[in-house]
Amino acid sequence: MSEEQRPVEDWTSDFDIFDPEYVKNPGPVWNEMRSKCPIAHTERWGGAWMATKYDDLRELVRMVPELSSRSPAVVPVPPQMREELIAEVKMYGSENPPITADPPEHKPYKQLILPFFTPSAVEGYRQFTEDLAHDLIDRIIDNGEGDAAEDYAQQIPPLVIAQMLGIDPGRGAEFTEWTRGVLEIGQTDPEARRKYRTIIRDFFAELIVQRRAEPTDDMISRLIAAEVEGEKLSDHTISGICFLLLVAGIDTTWSSIGSSLWHFAGHAEDRRRLAAEPDLFPTAIEEMLRFYAPVMMARKVTQHVEMGDKVLCPGDKMILSFPAGNRDPDVFDRPDEVVLDRERNRHVAFGLGIHRCAGSNLARMEMDVALRVWFERIPEFELSDPGAVTWAGGQVRGPRSIPVCFPVG
Repeated sequence: MSEEQRPVEDWTSDFDIFDPEYVKNPGPVWNEMRSKCPIAHTERWGGAWMATKYDDLRELVRMVPELSSRSPAVVPVPPQMREELIAEVKMYGSENPPITADPPEHKPYKQLILPFFTPSAVEGYRQFTEDLAHDLIDRIIDNGEGDAAEDYAQQIPPLVIAQMLGIDPGRGAEFTEWTRGVLEIGQTDPEARRKYRTIIRDFFAELIVQRRAEPTDDMISRLIAAEVEGEKLSDHTISGICFLLLVAGIDTTWSSIGSSLWHFAGHAEDRRRLAAEPDLFPTAIEEMLRFYAPVMMARKVTQHVEMGDKVLCPGDKMILSFPAGNRDPDVFDRPDEVVLDRERNRHVAFGLGIHRCAGSNLARMEMDVALRVWFERIPEFELSDPGAVTWAGGQVRGPRSIPVCFPVG
């Protein structure tokens, strides 16, 4: 039995973010950590600390440059890949800016991509998203059953991102495979991680060459035309930004949509209430984001930092568990309950600080459309086989298979 396969005996000193029971239901573990050791530690997966309290997370994200964002993955990259990344950073700068950039490099790249994700810019893709959602439901509605994750939630973000980047939507299945290869399979399979990173990078490198020769009005062409501090972007930097938009914009959002549909399929009272009270959608979506927040991020410690009785040393990894912060009883009333009409909801599903998710408006729009269209077309549904539901964990947590059944006609 490998080190990573050992059963966890103490979650405060030996946690495992890939433990199957933790992936299915991490809430009890977070509660134990918060009450016994809010900044827990493990030697698994390269070793890491994990912060679980809301206020600690707010403090940690402000620690710049003590905590660096140049290595935001919760699982270390394999040695050969690490050497390649170090060489690329030395030559080109940040790998996938702005998420892998620290100040002062971070700010101009964040400002570069924000215009693509303003509320008005995102609304330009609402009709496309609605048409897509209806088309996906058309394919299953007469069957009386389907997989709410595979047939629906996982199909929407890849095609919306493809539309934004000006990529053939027919390649949506490939984007899904690539994203899972990096963020899901690749977390515990270093070769898969390296393989799919290379595939995505090469794909965008070829596309950038094409757009330089024949510009269009898509995001890639606009990045080619853009400047940062008076300088045009290199192909490597544009590829890195596109890599970030593709990978970060797909798995996170389909996990949020999927978690929401899983919740309503298994909680009939909430499902019936939302179907009967559509005015609840805005607060219900925020509650889904709070309770099922999918993303954890990491920081690399660059200077000695004291947090309570813990001393973080240079080279350590700190995992920022925003999902755990969203269940902190010091901040949220009834934190372990889903409250569809929760009025005060200062959740941190999109992170905190300068690296707060730039695509939050897009994610909210996609969730809003996906859930509204589903409830409009299939207001009554339930899990057909609860035991067949599968979850992925690690950097991004969410359901990967949700078999549901519903009335026909």
